[in-house]
Amino acid sequence: MQGDATDLAAAIRHGGLRAAEAMQTSLKRAARHESLGAIVYLDAAIGLAAAHVCDQERQSSPGDFAARPFAGVPTLAKDLGGPFAGLPVTAGSRLFERKGGEADSDLASRFRDAGFCLFGLTTSPEFGLSLASEPAIGPVCRNPLDPARTAGGSSGGAAAAVAAGIVALAHATDAGGSIRVPAACCGLVGLKPTRGAMPGGPSFGNHLAGIASELAVCRSVRDTALIFSRLGGNSRGPVPDPSPVDIDKGRLRIGLLTDTGPAYPTEGSRLEAVEDAARLLERDGHAIVPLAWAEFEWSVAASSHAFADIVCVNLAALIKAAALDESRAEPLTQAFAARGRGLSATVLWNTLNDAVLVSAALWALFDRVDCVLMPMLASAPLAIGSFPSDHADTDLHLERMTAFAPLACLANISGFPALTLPFGQDEHAMPLPVQIMAPMGHEPRLLSLAARLEAEGRWQHRFPVAGLPS
Repeated sequence: MQGDATDLAAAIRHGGLRAAEAMQTSLKRAARHESLGAIVYLDAAIGLAAAHVCDQERQSSPGDFAARPFAGVPTLAKDLGGPFAGLPVTAGSRLFERKGGEADSDLASRFRDAGFCLFGLTTSPEFGLSLASEPAIGPVCRNPLDPARTAGGSSGGAAAAVAAGIVALAHATDAGGSIRVPAACCGLVGLKPTRGAMPGGPSFGNHLAGIASELAVCRSVRDTALIFSRLGGNSRGPVPDPSPVDIDKGRLRIGLLTDTGPAYPTEGSRLEAVEDAARLLERDGHAIVPLAWAEFEWSVAASSHAFADIVCVNLAALIKAAALDESRAEPLTQAFAARGRGLSATVLWNTLNDAVLVSAALWALFDRVDCVLMPMLASAPLAIGSFPSDHADTDLHLERMTAFAPLACLANISGFPALTLPFGQDEHAMPLPVQIMAPMGHEPRLLSLAARLEAEGRWQHRFPVAGLPS
């Protein structure tokens, strides 16, 4: 597997590697892979200072140090979400100056409490409005597996940094597939948690009507499970914490969707990966329940419309509240903000009502099945430049994103958890991702099934984690 954050934490915990050494190795790897454009802001001093504190704690308070599952592990925050104190976020936009830095968000505090040592910010498209991470202010983020292709968005910089082994995992956010799409592009594991499972305070997920979640992109299912359990719960947000559900040990009814409709067809090799995953789980004794595109068509369309309306209104409100000079934004960003200002209250109300109906439709589906296995991406990661932002056609941009990841928004709008992981590679050695969705609070089910698929060893990371032997 070429190692993960759990391996790196163990090496530091048992004395084979100091946290400061791990940080120095990550900094060297970051410099070596600078051309990937994964990191938009780097502060070596803040990273080394955090690592030295970890090394001191290991000597002076070994019990406290051992209680932190990721003690001494270097990581990066996304240039959107958080915020993390000392790391000045600009959301990929020239509308903000990279200076100062706000206090830690609730989630950022939990990252630090888990032992992570942060040293920079990863590249995001302007305001997270794309499934590629190529902000006009730069840098253009490239896929470490093929630099001519996108690493995805909006957490593309995070995924590129993890896939390249600069860090073993990285903070990421997901409002319309922004954890899962980059993870799928780069051969990583990406979990979009249940709405309310992760803390969103004090600003509650950028005020995106509950559709945004924060967590990480990871190299393994076990890292994903560990960071989810460590950071989640007691979110004190506007919705109740989801009740955790025990891992299922019996026979599951696994819904199988291998059709994304005639308007957004998925390539055959990617559908075959989903079918292969279903056959494996069926051999394990689970029941496979075929599902038709017609059962998802309305919900997928409603989810795409809801994502667009919520993001546009949020952006327009942010620009007004912060008195930002919108003329300095990318043309596409300006168009999205104008679209938000032009949205009537009645249309927005109907959109939000449809979002509730999407959740209701999925709850009804989960009366028949225990989870759904489906495609994550319709094609291999697209070429750099496939999601340009130098135009004002918001419908065209949204259509391009839906064509690339037809099922991405469904989990965000409904509030249900979804996980993607690689299950093989195509003829160009790019990952073949699959996606699993489950009812709210059933992350243990997703993680258990994902661990079973991962155990088949159909995907191997190309680059080792900095600080671990190759």
